[in-house]
Amino acid sequence: MIRVLIADDEPLIRAGIRMILTSAGDIEVVAEARDGREAVDTARSTAVDVALLDIQMPVMDGLTALAELGRTAPGVRVLILTTFGERDNVLRALGHGSAGFLLKDTAPQELIHAVRAAAAGNAYLSPAATRHVVDTLASPAATVRAEEARRRLAGLTGREREVLALLGEGLSNADAGARLHMSEATVKTYVSRVLTKLDCDNRVQAALLARDAGLEPCAE
Repeated sequence: MIRVLIADDEPLIRAGIRMILTSAGDIEVVAEARDGREAVDTARSTAVDVALLDIQMPVMDGLTALAELGRTAPGVRVLILTTFGERDNVLRALGHGSAGFLLKDTAPQELIHAVRAAAAGNAYLSPAATRHVVDTLASPAATVRAEEARRRLAGLTGREREVLALLGEGLSNADAGARLHMSEATVKTYVSRVLTKLDCDNRVQAALLARDAGLEPCAE
């Protein structure tokens, strides 16, 4: 079962999300929170695989909670689920290591798919969030980011670059292992090395670096 925490200051929203997720059969909502502070405290004291965070919440907003979870509960995968899909929110969420970004008008099956993807170690973006990312990559600042990303990747070995390229595609450790004819455990070791060398907190940040650098996976 995928254990989920729902954080939203509106009880009706939490109830609706709970109903959608529990209908999937392989997802269990183990906790709810009314604000970001409560979400962080709950995730640190409860076995949680995926946390769904709203952005605008009292006491502590969702993006601040996301950053704190990255520091204090790095094993929890975080999805931002919000009404506010502005470009800055999307980019800040990804920069803080969110495993995905969805809007509250997301279809129920898409929400379930996103939770499953996050639990499997993959990233998931709604179409609106994807457009923001694409627009940003196409901006003049993208050239500066690309140069910086290539500089940071220069210290990776050939095999580490291959693993990173597959992270950039959003592949899980198991899928990357199948592509590279390696065990899942070996891929996990390489991922840990890559994150350390690149000074990245999580897979999403490393994947964005791979995209910025234009790193392409090797042909199968």
